[in-house]
Amino acid sequence: MSDKTALTPATHTEPPAKFSHGVRKGNILQVAGQVGFLPAVPGQPPTPAGPTLREQTLQTLANVKAILEEGGASWDDVMMMRVYLTDVDHFAEMNEIYNSYFGEQNLQAPPAARTTVYVGLPPGLLIEVDALAVLG
Repeated sequence: MSDKTALTPATHTEPPAKFSHGVRKGNILQVAGQVGFLPAVPGQPPTPAGPTLREQTLQTLANVKAILEEGGASWDDVMMMRVYLTDVDHFAEMNEIYNSYFGEQNLQAPPAARTTVYVGLPPGLLIEVDALAVLG
């Protein structure tokens, strides 16, 4: 049996509750739901990337990527992504941003499977994303 390792990149603050931003055990890496907070500034509370879906989506994906990289993974290792939106009217715009972002990532493997659901998030947050990666 392999050890389970918590993943917290330098860009992230400690989680606000008893969970990890990401965990890796063997070749499995799970990224917890990430939102569009800017990189951590010591002594400052988390700050959203901006009020727009584009700003928050791009920052959210950057935050997921930071955890993947902290665990030795890349987008090519991601098998499943879940996107949580607060507004059904954001679906088309999010898809446009998502497609553009992943079009620039030079994926060598097929893109991950994805599910999109609609949820409530704290005020001002528009999107959350989690990911499951399998390495090797």
